[in-house]
Amino acid sequence: MGSALLTFVPLSLFAGAAWIARWVRPSGDEWCFLPRVRDEGFMALVDKFYSMDNGRIANGFLVASYSSFGVPGQQWYAGISAIVMLALLWAWTAALRRTSGWHVPRGVPLFSAAMILALFCFASTNTYKTFFWPASSVSHTFPPVLAAATTIPALLATSRRGRAFAVASACVVGTVMGTLSEETSVVALTLLVLTMLLARRLFPSGRLAFVQAWCVSAAGGIVLGTAVLFTSPGSRNRRAHNHAGAMFTPESLAASLRGYVHILLTFATNWQYLGAIAVGTLIGLLARREDGGIPRPDRRASLVLGFGVLALLFSGYVCTVITHPVFGSSVATSNRLWNDYLFLLLLLLVGAGGLLGNMLVRRYRSGTRPMAVTAALLCVAVTVVLADSLRDLGSDMQARGKAWDRQDRTMRNKAAAGVTVLPYKPLVISKMTEPFGNNGKRSWPAACVATYYHVSEITDRSRGT
Repeated sequence: MGSALLTFVPLSLFAGAAWIARWVRPSGDEWCFLPRVRDEGFMALVDKFYSMDNGRIANGFLVASYSSFGVPGQQWYAGISAIVMLALLWAWTAALRRTSGWHVPRGVPLFSAAMILALFCFASTNTYKTFFWPASSVSHTFPPVLAAATTIPALLATSRRGRAFAVASACVVGTVMGTLSEETSVVALTLLVLTMLLARRLFPSGRLAFVQAWCVSAAGGIVLGTAVLFTSPGSRNRRAHNHAGAMFTPESLAASLRGYVHILLTFATNWQYLGAIAVGTLIGLLARREDGGIPRPDRRASLVLGFGVLALLFSGYVCTVITHPVFGSSVATSNRLWNDYLFLLLLLLVGAGGLLGNMLVRRYRSGTRPMAVTAALLCVAVTVVLADSLRDLGSDMQARGKAWDRQDRTMRNKAAAGVTVLPYKPLVISKMTEPFGNNGKRSWPAACVATYYHVSEITDRSRGT
């Protein structure tokens, strides 16, 4: 009963965040997406992604899906994506429990999924870009969750038909992933290669062939999707514009390493991630075998954690290298770019906590109730801190939303009256890009804002121009 009630603690965060999302208003790339879909249709934006921007076809489909509903689509996105990601993680944790054969109290799988997702979305250095900005969420928040959920059919497969479905679905989702997020594809490929190399040490001989076939299928799908992306006109344009060929120069590699070290230090100093260890510890303390005995993980558990850390360090650096040509030194502070491997870090912390909890329950047996209560209270404490920061962000979003609505009404009325040049005041939130940002140097969204209001030009009202 207690674990079921505990589930409502992280779930309340998502309910509050979905309500706050009503104050989301266009900024950054959304200024360009909305008029494109409105004026030219759904497929026009997908084609723009493939032919001009970056080649991410699947990304374009998702962006066009919410952009088709205008501003309300951006507001609904946060709540809908939270439900989808939570459902996927809940199903994944339940599949892991079933595969392990361990039993935990009712509510623990959902609580674990909700806590992990809450830490992923709200313990970020920029929650707005991680959770509320749809374009960023589509590229860097949703893909890691989808990648984890792709293993569900493999975890549950017990028949020949089930294994065939798992292998086929891995290829399909892998192909989608290759055209959705380059960074998540890097992390997934790294894990797949490591799994194939360690398969004989991790899996019984009876499942070895299936595991290897599944990994090959998933990796093949990712490679196929990445090939589609890499050969697209949009990807070629992006590489040429950002001089991507220079990413492997010694100077760029060294700069990427410095940025990556800064990112790792940011991770290490975020105490809220202790919540992931607390979740794992709680699972380790409560898990039992079917006969009621205490599970005893073998050496494979530490092997998975050790190589998981290596996969994190390697794939995270590769992700930093491939994004450095576009973002330069800001790669160390653009938190949305970290999410693709931050999710793996959170899972590793949960795993480490699980081993800790199991060690404690095997050592102290009947005296672990205070430990379980302490772990649960730590989760609650982290959630309270996240709720407080979410409330502050909600206040900022409300202030911007009201100011945006006032300016929107004024600009629409003037445009309807025949005015062709409109003054626009940048309304910045959480370091989002706005027209005339960076001391007037970042003017590219201005043309999209003008198109959005059906005028020829907008000027910077904050500068009196």
